[in-house]
Amino acid sequence: MPTIKTGIRFSKKQPLSEQELRQLHAYWRAANYLTACQLYLMDNPLLERPLVKSDLKQTIVGHWGTCPGQNFIYTHLDRVIKRNDLDMIYLSGPGHGGNAMVAQDWLDGSYTEVYPNITRDKEGMQKLFKRFSFPGGIPSHVAPETPGSIHEGGELGYSLAHAFGAVADNPDLIAACVVGDGEAETGPLATSWHGNKFVNPITDGAVLPILHLNGFKIANPTIFSRMSHEEVECFFRGCGWEPYFVEGDDPMVMHQQMAAVLDRVIREIKRIQREARKTGEAKRPRWPMIVLRTPKGWTGPKEVDGLPVENCWRAHQVPISMGTDTDRHLAQLEAWLRSYKPEELFNPDGTPVELIASFPPTGRRMGANPHANGGLLLRDLRTPDFRDYAVDVKAPGAVEAQDMYVLGTYVRDVMKLNMESRNFRIFAPDETASNRLQAVFEVTGRRFLDQQIPGIDDHLDPDGRVMDSMLSEHFCEGFLEGYLLTGRHGFFDSYEAFIRIVDSMFAQHAKWLKMCSELPWRQDIASLNYILASNVWQQDHNGFTHQDPGFLDHVANKKADVVRMYLPPDANCLLSCFDHCIKSRNYVNVIVASKHPRPQWLTMEQAVKHCTQGIGIWSWASNDQGQEPDVVMACCGDTPTLETLAAVSILRQELPELKIRVVNVVDLMKLQPHTEHPHGLTDEEYDGLFTKDKPIIFAYHGYPTLVHELTYRRHNRNLHVRGYKEEGTITTPFDMRVLNDIDRFDLVIDTVRRLPQLGNRGAYLVQKMQDKLVEHRQYIRDNGVDLPEVRSWKWDSSLNAAE
Repeated sequence: MPTIKTGIRFSKKQPLSEQELRQLHAYWRAANYLTACQLYLMDNPLLERPLVKSDLKQTIVGHWGTCPGQNFIYTHLDRVIKRNDLDMIYLSGPGHGGNAMVAQDWLDGSYTEVYPNITRDKEGMQKLFKRFSFPGGIPSHVAPETPGSIHEGGELGYSLAHAFGAVADNPDLIAACVVGDGEAETGPLATSWHGNKFVNPITDGAVLPILHLNGFKIANPTIFSRMSHEEVECFFRGCGWEPYFVEGDDPMVMHQQMAAVLDRVIREIKRIQREARKTGEAKRPRWPMIVLRTPKGWTGPKEVDGLPVENCWRAHQVPISMGTDTDRHLAQLEAWLRSYKPEELFNPDGTPVELIASFPPTGRRMGANPHANGGLLLRDLRTPDFRDYAVDVKAPGAVEAQDMYVLGTYVRDVMKLNMESRNFRIFAPDETASNRLQAVFEVTGRRFLDQQIPGIDDHLDPDGRVMDSMLSEHFCEGFLEGYLLTGRHGFFDSYEAFIRIVDSMFAQHAKWLKMCSELPWRQDIASLNYILASNVWQQDHNGFTHQDPGFLDHVANKKADVVRMYLPPDANCLLSCFDHCIKSRNYVNVIVASKHPRPQWLTMEQAVKHCTQGIGIWSWASNDQGQEPDVVMACCGDTPTLETLAAVSILRQELPELKIRVVNVVDLMKLQPHTEHPHGLTDEEYDGLFTKDKPIIFAYHGYPTLVHELTYRRHNRNLHVRGYKEEGTITTPFDMRVLNDIDRFDLVIDTVRRLPQLGNRGAYLVQKMQDKLVEHRQYIRDNGVDLPEVRSWKWDSSLNAAE
């Protein structure tokens, strides 16, 4: 069995010579010293004199428990990178411990390359220590500011999915992913162990998971650490991995074990890839992974104030408290830091001694790997002209089409044009065909390497470029993020309600982009694009659980420089929006679209103009040309647009003297002031569309409060928003709208009641609409479908404004 326990070797010969062992151990000590000092010191970086209170930060913030183990792993990875000339990146999955990766970057010089002011000497060391977890400095976790990182340390649970995304279509890359044992208890991480089912050894690189068992979370033991060796082994073999174990606490013994395991694991990865690429047989192998069991807070203080610290949950954060305890603990802190013998590791000027300086790789450092700064490798997508896929709209509403199906034909050809460059993928949790993008299966399949059942399985392909064979929004999102962060393109299509599952993942990626925009050395990456179909207004058999447009509210609260939201009303607008989004950089773009047959409103020429502006008056549906409108009928989203136009047609037929302006919104952020969002309208532009005081009846796709939040600073306070209000279950499409007061009949009633100048002239129309609502409710209960006049409704071309 290819596992190692304490005291067991692969062979009698030790993998490390005495000189190699001495050098590797010294490097690990140096990394641990730098890591610990980042927590505490502002001055006296080499301990050239006894520590005094003024040498310390007044507030000690950071984590220690995971760091020695991560330094141990990173140091050993450096050895095999240099020995085998490997192309490798490092993902730090534990929630904190950024000081460990920063220490490693400083030691190998990659930190100074991006931050020239942090030199590799005593002065630079002091600046490095001070800036850690300090105002104006860097976070305590691995972050965008950390060279070599593509994974935020606070993103607990996503590291392994990011690693799989990074190696996809990167055949020479190895992503070494450290999984914290607390992190391993999260749902996203638990799912991600199945990512090995999607790695093609011919075309992809390899993920090397290293599960770091150090025993404790913040205050509790971890589940994996209390499982027996045998149970852990069975778990990972059951998930399709070949686990290799390194377990113990004696550093010299552990170094030899880890070196032996890594040598074996790298040989196995190369063997798997070599055989697959030689035979051309893309089948799923049993990839190796490592289980490293070490004490939490290894090499730190054994106990403080008579209480155990090392190998205890107390080592999780700051192992020796300061502040009011400084006088009591200062000597113990100094003893701990001196235990690493910094005088043996650094010259008097603070530069690493030759034993340390000569250890790390030079050209293949993980802190300087271009895959961890994906914009360096990003190539533009090849795209066809989206206008060639236009729906031929002779007149507004004269033809029906399925917006997402039309988009699918364009996506198919984007995929086709980029098959050779292998830098474009689609991600969806078993929903690609359901969301009407099935045209893409004409040119590629669903990635799947396991056994296929002829006549049953649909478009499964070991080299497929559609990632929808895993029913996990978490995994799809993480895989896509890793793919984008390493310099490729893609998008995520999902049911609108279920995208809420990755709310936190979206938020972390948006924050990552925001921070990267402030770092000149971080290069632009392709935007994270979401397409949300199967939306709230067309539930059919799915019901209440599938109704949640709240992702838009969540997105709207993120940094305006990062987020964009589009709600195209028809297929031509969807094509225009998607083409823009898939070519953009450094954004999170959200598109909400319809997959059901819908009237098509705009020609492609009109759609391009409308989407470019993001908002506009639909003059063909309005009758206020040359004069002030009595009311503004606004709409945003495919269903709200349909119902608004139906309401307008009723109002114009029943009250032809009423002057109505129809405003359609594609780019939701246009509603915000230009001072709040780059896409926002000025007050003058907004007033030009919506007037300063006329009633605005706004039919909106999602929760009405969002429109109020976006527009609360505008002059016109006469705004009345209708949208989703948590009503509806198994019912008809039109009844969903009725239950939420966004249907045409309620919109007409609402409009008439907002126009007191109509007096009693509107009373008969209100009564007529109320009768229609009663008729509707009775009809669907008797027949199970919507009223014929609703199902067959079309825009009356006689209402079109004169050209």
